[in-house]
Amino acid sequence: MSAGVAVSIVTYNSAQHLHACLQSLKTQSYGDFDIYIFDNASSDATAGIIEESRPMLQSVHYSAENLGFCAAHNRILGSSSSKYVLVLNPDVVLDSRFLEILTREMDRDPAAGSATGKLYRRRRTSPGTEAPPRVSGRMELDSTGIFFTRCQRHFDRGSGEIDAGQYNRREYVFGASGAAAFYRRGMLEDIRSGKEFFDESFFAYREDADLAWRARWMGWECLYVPGAIAFHERRVLPERRSSLPPAINMHSFKNRFLLRIKNMDAGTYARNFIPITFRDAAACGYVLLREWSSIPALPRLVRALSKALAQRRALEKKRRTPPQEMRRWLSGLKSKPAPET
Repeated sequence: MSAGVAVSIVTYNSAQHLHACLQSLKTQSYGDFDIYIFDNASSDATAGIIEESRPMLQSVHYSAENLGFCAAHNRILGSSSSKYVLVLNPDVVLDSRFLEILTREMDRDPAAGSATGKLYRRRRTSPGTEAPPRVSGRMELDSTGIFFTRCQRHFDRGSGEIDAGQYNRREYVFGASGAAAFYRRGMLEDIRSGKEFFDESFFAYREDADLAWRARWMGWECLYVPGAIAFHERRVLPERRSSLPPAINMHSFKNRFLLRIKNMDAGTYARNFIPITFRDAAACGYVLLREWSSIPALPRLVRALSKALAQRRALEKKRRTPPQEMRRWLSGLKSKPAPET
C-alpha cells in the first residue's frame, strides 16, 4: 500500500545540500510518506550520502547520464501512486510540520491541485555542519508562489523581500515554485501528456511555471499556506545570470519561448503584444550580442516545436478556465482569496 505522500528528490552533484534536506525529512511530524531519489549521474559525494541514508529511502535510482529535472521527476512520479507528491529540491530544508500542514490543507480544499508554503532564503553552509534553520527577525523571503507580469516574465512572489507579515494570508496563487511544490496526484493525472507530467522538452528551468499554467487551464487552484515553512538556498536568480553555468542560461532562454508557445492564448498575446515583444527583443539581442553560449537554444526550440504545438492543441480541446480569467493571472495578479475551511 502506498504512502500518503511521495517525496520526489532529483540529485545532481548535490552533496553540499542533500544531508540537511534528508535530515529535515526525518523530523517531520507527518509520518505517512515515502522518499524517492533519482540521481542524475552525480560525480561528487552525492552517492555516498544517499547510501548512508538507504534505510529511510523507498527507492533509489542511479542514472548513467543526466536526464534533466523533468525526466527524472517523471520517472519517480510514474513509479509511485501516492495521493500527494512533494517535488523537493535537495537544497531545501523543511520545517518539521511542512508535510503535516500541506497535507491537511489540501485535504480540506478539493479545488486545490497544488500547494506551496512560505520559503525563506537560506545561506550556504558547509556539509555536515548545518544547524536546523529557524524563523527569526528580518528573514529574507525566497518564494510564496509564482506570478506573471504583462511581458510574461514569471517571478517568485516576495523574492528578496524581508518578511514583515505581508504574505501571512492563506490564499490562491498562480503556481508553486518547483523547489518545494506539493501536488495532488489527481491534478497531475489530469494534466499529463502521455507519460510526462513535467514536459521533458524543458529539461530543467521554468518547468514549474509550465505545469502550473496547464493546471490553471484545467481549472485547478494553487493554495499558498504561510504556516508551511521551508528554507531554500536558491542559486538561479535574474541578477546572477552572468555567473551561472552556460547550460542553465541556455535552457532558460529556450524555455521562455516554449512556455508561451504551449500555453498562451491569442487574446492574451494580442493584449500584451507591446511589453512581450519589447522583452523578447531585449532577450534575443542580449544573447546574440553577449551570450553566444545560449544560441543553441534556438535549434533546440525548433526541434521541440512540433511536440509543443500538439500539446497545445490537446490542451485547447479540454481546458476549463475561461481565457478572461487566465488573462488576470497573466497581467500581474499575485493572489486571490481562498475560501475558509
